[in-house]
Amino acid sequence: MKVWFKAKRYGYGWYPSSWQGLLITITFLLLVLSSFFFIDKNSHSVSDTLINFIPLTIILALILFLIAYSQRPQ
Repeated sequence: MKVWFKAKRYGYGWYPSSWQGLLITITFLLLVLSSFFFIDKNSHSVSDTLINFIPLTIILALILFLIAYSQRPQ
């Protein structure tokens, strides 16, 4: 099985090491940006935007974390 993400040498986290990992990372970034613009377009204030955007971003980040964690080398 090819590894999609490799652990950083120093610090915490992973980085994409294959085209699949890069595709997932780019998809994550596009989802975060598109969700921000969608939420911002439909909200009435800055606080309303942040209240709706932050939980969704946390959920997307957790999904990315789980994907990266499950694809790490054993």
